[in-house]
Amino acid sequence: MAGGGVALLRRRARRGQGDDVRDDPLDAAQERRVRAVLALGGVPQADLPDGVQQVRLRLLERTASGREAPRDVSAWAAVVASNLAMDWHRARRRQDRLGERLAALRQTEHPRDEDTSVLSLAVAQGLDELPDAQRQVLVLRFYADLPVRGIAEELGIPEGTVKSRLHTAVRALRARLHEDEVV
Repeated sequence: MAGGGVALLRRRARRGQGDDVRDDPLDAAQERRVRAVLALGGVPQADLPDGVQQVRLRLLERTASGREAPRDVSAWAAVVASNLAMDWHRARRRQDRLGERLAALRQTEHPRDEDTSVLSLAVAQGLDELPDAQRQVLVLRFYADLPVRGIAEELGIPEGTVKSRLHTAVRALRARLHEDEVV
């Protein structure tokens, strides 16, 4: 693709800078889902807007290259976000940004009591300790609400591998929560 084409795609991917919102490849619900997947994947709050823009850019580049559009844009975007989160971990070596990640997930309209906050902190710490592949399938299954078959198709792995990773991740997270006496 010519340099001008990439610049055009980047311009179109920028939100709130005079471009028509209809050109945005992600709707509001998909954007919230991408943000949540990135946050649960360990990307700090300060880097979430860049992660969302990367997902938009990849979708626009895919469309501009003439490749077939994803059957389920929401699922595709969640998997891309999950992959970006794994990339971030590899590049940044899991910096301890737990407080920012939790702040990104906090919803102001639903005040949390102390028990819920303790549980949220313990779950976030447990997620942070999981291997990347296990965290990825756990977040895609239970937060992004993708079915096992959808996760397998999007990641290009067998369904049995997804189930195995989910089982191992849930068992490890459960053990961590019992160890910390949270549940």
